[in-house]
Amino acid sequence: MKDAEAFAQGRVGDLDGLMRELNGWVGSLTAAMGDLAEQRLEGTDPTQTVRAAVTGTGRLLTLSIDTQKLRGLDHVELAEAVQEAIGAARLAIGERVAELMRDVAGAQTSADDSDPLAPYIQNVLREG
Repeated sequence: MKDAEAFAQGRVGDLDGLMRELNGWVGSLTAAMGDLAEQRLEGTDPTQTVRAAVTGTGRLLTLSIDTQKLRGLDHVELAEAVQEAIGAARLAIGERVAELMRDVAGAQTSADDSDPLAPYIQNVLREG
C-alpha cells in the first residue's frame, strides 16, 4: 500500500509498484464481489410483517409474510410492506459492498471515510 499512499500524497513513487498494488486490489475486489453474489441478504419492512431475502446481485430469493401481522393490513399497505422489505434487503447489498471496498482499500490516508478511494481519485483529478 506504500506506493498508493505516495501517489495519494502527490508523489509519483514507483509506478510499477503502484500498478502491482492496483492489480492486487482489482483481484481482491473481483473475488469479494464473486463471494457477494453467492451471499443471501435479508431485509424487513418497518413492522416486520414482510421479510425478503435477495442474492448479492439483488435477485429476489424468498418473500415471507407473517400471517398474524397481515390481518391488520389492507392490500395497499401489504404492497408497500413488500416493497419496503425488498428495498431493505437490497440496501443491505449496498452496505455490504461499502464494507468490501473498505476491506480492499485498507487503511486510509484521508479522514474522509465515506469513500475509501477518494484520496486516490482526488489526486488523479488534481494532477491529471
